[in-house]
Amino acid sequence: MNAIAHLFRAREAGILVMLVLFVAVVSLIQPRFFSVETLRIVLLAVPLILVAAMGQMMVLVARHVDLSIGSILGFSAIAAGMIFRDRPELPLFVGFAVGVLSGAALGFVNGLVVTVFRLPSIIVTLGTLSLYRGLLFILSGSKQIDPNDIPEPLIRMAQTSPIDIPWIVIIAFGVAFATWLFLTYSQIGRQIYAIGSNPVAAPLRGIRVMPVTILVFTLSGALAGLAGLIYAARFGYVNPGITGVGFEFTVIAAVVIGGVSINGGVGSVLGTVLGVLLLGSAQVALPILGVSGFWQNAIYGGIILIALVIDRTVRQGGLRGLLARGGA
Repeated sequence: MNAIAHLFRAREAGILVMLVLFVAVVSLIQPRFFSVETLRIVLLAVPLILVAAMGQMMVLVARHVDLSIGSILGFSAIAAGMIFRDRPELPLFVGFAVGVLSGAALGFVNGLVVTVFRLPSIIVTLGTLSLYRGLLFILSGSKQIDPNDIPEPLIRMAQTSPIDIPWIVIIAFGVAFATWLFLTYSQIGRQIYAIGSNPVAAPLRGIRVMPVTILVFTLSGALAGLAGLIYAARFGYVNPGITGVGFEFTVIAAVVIGGVSINGGVGSVLGTVLGVLLLGSAQVALPILGVSGFWQNAIYGGIILIALVIDRTVRQGGLRGLLARGGA
């Protein structure tokens, strides 16, 4: 346990150093990046990724992956937006409940299919990515939720709060703190790590793998649904054709930057938060540096590949062990 804790600390320290160096280098190239206004923009870019990243982190720690979160985000945002549009007299929390519960239901379906039929999660969620996107278009009739259909109190959540920090930022970091408590102090949280570390041995230790796995996917879906509400608050509209498209790659990139292992069993909330902050800073920095937005997906894909190589190298005892295996 001490060795694992040391590894977590080392990874998190490395991510923090990367974040500081990145901000320093970009600020030297473009001094206006280092300003209060830029910090506010970064903070507004973080909540959407951070909330979904908490769910994706738990899925990856359990040795799975959820590629459908972008479609779940879009579906939940549309479902909540339609409630806001058709029943404007209902209180705001009803829309939140619809978004979170619809996301949880779609996540539950993912977990059920993965566990009952014992299929690879990457294949299942690749299929539901398209399935949920299709359901999104059917539900919405291909119609956008316009800005005038989004309640003003929801829009204000992305602008202010009693402590001058937008509510969506407070909610996002609140979700991260709750996730840390859940993974650190609950029995199920420890079981998630045990399943990811050794899924074969987990049942022998009395862990019920199937319900825990379903729960992990359900939580991921619920948090993607909450991210859908944050999307509506931040952008003020929901378009079925673009909302959440490609979002899964952004979230996975943030999570693996944060030190979460693609092979399961390794990852922390603090590392994930730092990874999200680094990715959010990069999102804001690229336009300031004059880098085309079309490069972002290429950068995210490269980050995931690099993370895979680093993770495999660490697990096989460093570069020397990797070369030895290659020469065998």
